[in-house]
Amino acid sequence: MTTANWSQRLEQYTALTPQEALLVDFTVDGEPDRVVIFRGFSSSLMRATAFDPDVPVLPETAMIARIERVVAPYDPAAPQVIATLSVAEMAALLANKGLTAET
Repeated sequence: MTTANWSQRLEQYTALTPQEALLVDFTVDGEPDRVVIFRGFSSSLMRATAFDPDVPVLPETAMIARIERVVAPYDPAAPQVIATLSVAEMAALLANKGLTAET
């Protein structure tokens, strides 16, 4: 599965669960990045984000390290972490919500 598909599925998850935001830590070519995903939209916390919402914030070459589910709206000064998930754990959660690779 491509990272672009992951990006879309994570955005769909937050659209379905507006009481949560996701923090995704990943690397691209050895460079770390962190993305917040909230109510179906993604934004990098470390780099400029494209104005076009059709441009995935998670590049296809991204290696996802972890995904944090946090209480929304996200407050970086006092984040309320619900759970820290691996890619496999997040994939299971997405599948339970009906957000498979084909959606």
